[in-house]
Amino acid sequence: MSQDSPAVERRSFLTRVNTGLVAVAAMAGFAKAQSKAGTKMKFEPALYDKDDWLERPVKHRVILDSTEPGGTGDALLWASNVFRTSQRDYGVENADIALVVVLRHDSASFGVNDAMWEKYGAHLAVRGNIQDPKTKAAPNKNIYNARDYRELPSMGNTLESVAKLGAQFAICSLSTHANAGIIARATNQKADAVYAELTSNLITNGRMVPAGVITVIHAEERGYALVRA
Repeated sequence: MSQDSPAVERRSFLTRVNTGLVAVAAMAGFAKAQSKAGTKMKFEPALYDKDDWLERPVKHRVILDSTEPGGTGDALLWASNVFRTSQRDYGVENADIALVVVLRHDSASFGVNDAMWEKYGAHLAVRGNIQDPKTKAAPNKNIYNARDYRELPSMGNTLESVAKLGAQFAICSLSTHANAGIIARATNQKADAVYAELTSNLITNGRMVPAGVITVIHAEERGYALVRA
């Protein structure tokens, strides 16, 4: 019995060593597989030529997403704050900030100028139940381009004043088509003709985009910080 003990112990020792080596190899193989899986899952966004207007050689990129009338006012106020505070407290010039305000859903109506509001105000106000805060009726001008509406969330900041600071406005085509349909039915016109008229009368620095929500997504993929208004 005593003569066999050393051999038994050696076999037991070797078995433990082999088991340990197998376990280490298995763990290494698992880690390698995980690493490969992680590499395969790396996300690379697709970039499209029609979004290249978002590309600017700047220090900061921000996109403010507005979907309802009050949100438009918030977006204008916050856009002004971004420009002014960045310059005052950080020494960042307006030209070094790419700032986009998205006007989509019930905010898209504010993407057209006063001429369109004077002509179609009652119909542009339908989506979002937009009211002139002074008259409580449908506006006959773009209220976010009027400085005398201090009661609005924009607190005196206007589409025009924020555009002068450098903001750009992305106006949702889908929502504008919806507005054109409302106007066309109410005025016995062709929706396509109304859409063409609306898009020929955009606010300063306004541009039509296929869908506001897509612009938000693609801007984030290009490094824009999102602020929901």
